[in-house]
Amino acid sequence: MKKIFLLFVLAGVLTGCTLYQIDSRDTTQDYYPPKTDISQVQYLEKVDRAFDQIGIVTVTTERRKSLEDVLPKLKQEAAILGGDAITDIQTNATGTWKKIKFQKLFGNAYIRATYSAKVIVFK
Repeated sequence: MKKIFLLFVLAGVLTGCTLYQIDSRDTTQDYYPPKTDISQVQYLEKVDRAFDQIGIVTVTTERRKSLEDVLPKLKQEAAILGGDAITDIQTNATGTWKKIKFQKLFGNAYIRATYSAKVIVFK
């Protein structure tokens, strides 16, 4: 019984740094069929053709992650919404400490970063 308990504790500790909170919000009443693969969703810093915004996707990480780490998560959620691309990525990844009561116990496990992007479809 102790071994099973220790296994669960170890699994929780080792996976605690890699959690993502992923959320999305529709901004249109129109239906767009989901994409079957994230390779069908582009990341565009600047959009040079006509588009409609259909949603917003948000990814919050437990640690400061780079855009390259978070981009597949943003694209996956955009694919579910049926988006052709994501653009206008905003972040609050400043590395500031989130204030919690037990901060000394958890150390640096609570540096949080939130990335959000517009989900668009081309006209």
